[in-house]
Amino acid sequence: MSRESFLAFRRSLGPTPRLERMTVRVRGLEFAVWTSSPVGREAPVLLVNGGLIYDHALLWPSMSPLAAKRQVILYDQRGRGETQAPADPASARITDDADDIGALRRALGIRQWNIVAHSYGGLIAMLGAAHDLAGTRCLVTVDAVGPTSAWMPALQANALARASAEDRAILERTYPLLGTPDPEIHSAQSRAAYPSWFADPAFGSYFTPPVSSSTTGAAIAAHLRREGYDFREPLRALSAATLVLHGERDALPAAVALELSELLPHARHVLLPDAGHMPFWEAPERFFTLVGDFLDAPRTGLPP
Repeated sequence: MSRESFLAFRRSLGPTPRLERMTVRVRGLEFAVWTSSPVGREAPVLLVNGGLIYDHALLWPSMSPLAAKRQVILYDQRGRGETQAPADPASARITDDADDIGALRRALGIRQWNIVAHSYGGLIAMLGAAHDLAGTRCLVTVDAVGPTSAWMPALQANALARASAEDRAILERTYPLLGTPDPEIHSAQSRAAYPSWFADPAFGSYFTPPVSSSTTGAAIAAHLRREGYDFREPLRALSAATLVLHGERDALPAAVALELSELLPHARHVLLPDAGHMPFWEAPERFFTLVGDFLDAPRTGLPP
């Protein structure tokens, strides 16, 4: 998608819905939460951002079209953005983020919600939903990372191959250091790699993320990089209807999405052509049609 086409799409949406901010106590921490206005009787949608070191702004206003038909809920994960950090950020793990999902739903007094989650947020959401099946109506993963850490070397190679000379120098310096919980290193790596996530790196240059100083997020990312992970066993219990979306030209290999769809009991797998890691920017019409139709479908325990 060209920049002009993207801007035309955004203009066609009209004003971005207003979000209300609140603070909610979840598992001993004060969480910053934002919500759009309720719409009818539809179950709300929780948006779970990726990045590990970033806050909800990665998905807003990108995901604002979803607020047209249902309430949208965003939040900052523990120790990111405006949410309180745990007492010992260095001991934080991605499973802590996952356990916050169901606890947040209960704290908000929501009986059941849909979840739309991106990148590493997809792994957080899948693990969280697997432990909160009664509260999860359905789940959409958007270019989610895999159930094991086997994807990491391929992504690194793809990012290096796509990067500009300037960004490649930063990546070559920071990749070997990602097992250390230094937020400056993780932030520099993420910003340098960002254009490589897009099918068109030039288009991606318009979306460089901010500098992050989250020690909690950096600790979680460093642990995953250093120790690796394998969550196949808990994810086999994720019986909620799941739509696994993936950009065909993502630097994160499309085989990851196929692996997820084969692992999850009730998953539907869709590849989006001419899109990379951010299909809500690169192929928004197709993306929001697919997600909207999936959220609208009646739920009988099995995917449509």
